[in-house]
Amino acid sequence: MIDKRKFYINGKWVDPISTNDFEVINPSNESPYACISLGSKKDVDAAVDAAKKAFTEWSQIDKKAKIFLLEKLLKIYKYRWDEITNTMSEEMGAPIDWSSAAQTQSGFDHINDFIKRLKEFEFENKFHEKSNNYIIYEPIGVCGLITPWNWPINQITLKVIPALASGCTMILKPSEIAPLSGMLFAEMIDEAGFPSGVFNLVNGDGAGVGTDLSCHTDIDMISFTGSTRAGKLISKNAANNIKRVCLELGGKGGNIIFADSHPQAVREGVRNIMSNSGQSCDAPTRMLVEKSIYNRAIQEASDEANNIKVDLASKEGDHIGPVISKKQYDKIIDLIKSGIEDGATLIAGGAEKPNGLEKGYFIKPTIFTNVSNDMRIAKEEIFGPVLSIIPFENEQEAISIVNDTSYGLGNYVQTQDMEKAKRVAKKFRSGGVYINGKSADPGTPFGGYRQSGNGREGGKWGLEEYLEVKTICGWK
Repeated sequence: MIDKRKFYINGKWVDPISTNDFEVINPSNESPYACISLGSKKDVDAAVDAAKKAFTEWSQIDKKAKIFLLEKLLKIYKYRWDEITNTMSEEMGAPIDWSSAAQTQSGFDHINDFIKRLKEFEFENKFHEKSNNYIIYEPIGVCGLITPWNWPINQITLKVIPALASGCTMILKPSEIAPLSGMLFAEMIDEAGFPSGVFNLVNGDGAGVGTDLSCHTDIDMISFTGSTRAGKLISKNAANNIKRVCLELGGKGGNIIFADSHPQAVREGVRNIMSNSGQSCDAPTRMLVEKSIYNRAIQEASDEANNIKVDLASKEGDHIGPVISKKQYDKIIDLIKSGIEDGATLIAGGAEKPNGLEKGYFIKPTIFTNVSNDMRIAKEEIFGPVLSIIPFENEQEAISIVNDTSYGLGNYVQTQDMEKAKRVAKKFRSGGVYINGKSADPGTPFGGYRQSGNGREGGKWGLEEYLEVKTICGWK
């Protein structure tokens, strides 16, 4: 078993103040393969103290020096690509090829893009030519960064890199059930030569280290990605000292497929939800199909789901792996059973394990039809390979059904009529819209409306989350 009990505090790997071992489980075989420590308040205090002391100098460091270190980090990241890929495949069950092409690639893209944004960003400028007012962007201070297990490196780079670029110092708490990619990232930070105390890592769970970070009076900002339930608790804790809070939370995306959509729209929609074993917050888990093509869509969706292979994360090729944990597995299976009990029609998958995969948290690609928007499977975030198909009569009804949710992260529309696509996109109540399967470019803002969170990650918007704005009047 891999021993990863140490924390990275003030530029050194240190033992936890008190022993609190936690086994990391490989979801492909349900076996423990690493041991970490869950931190205590004293560990958090030590990391915050280091970050607070480091902030004085790091907040004033020259932009060129930050760019130099980030470019060095990017080279190290590229060199350790396979290590990152294998780590995520093992800890969270991403199939090895997909782990490289999607998970590891996303981290590289974010680091690369933030370097470009930093080079372009003006931290000081006059309000306008005739004004004697001067605007300065300054780092907010010490940041607590709490990242999830479903896109580990993606979310770490979306938080750590802009925090570093802005001049903030930080404490990272990666998910305790997929922590090793975060610890590997800490090794790369150390290798790149960032000053001691600028970046710190303390492992722990949400109730422990997560709460300690969000309540800490010397932390100026919390950036959290995870469940809406946890986001609400963090917001309440952060209110004690009016921390800035940036939240990227759950989703229940809708995918409207009009009769005039391209021939592969339904199949692409199925593939989209099933990738990462359905463990993406902006996955299009509700497919809305125009009634004139509903029967055809059902056949295509069922066929596509049955053609998606489920297998071990360590195997190469095109397939999906397990979901992350026993807790997630049980929750997803419970929701699948609720769909059947509520009267939806199961046309693919189900609660039984795939053949030959009795060990591991594997779930078949599952599709329900005859779903109404008041069923649990249509309302709750399942976070697994489960799709609900809902018929609609017209454009307005489809938009109404999509927006009938407490979430608002990512929604989708499929049609060859671009004017209709743009019209629908503007009416979605969500932070992102994907027309005809097009994906977001690096550097575009990502985040949600309503209970999908607040703030934005990525590009200059992600950089600005970590900055305060100061107006100086009478500047000459």
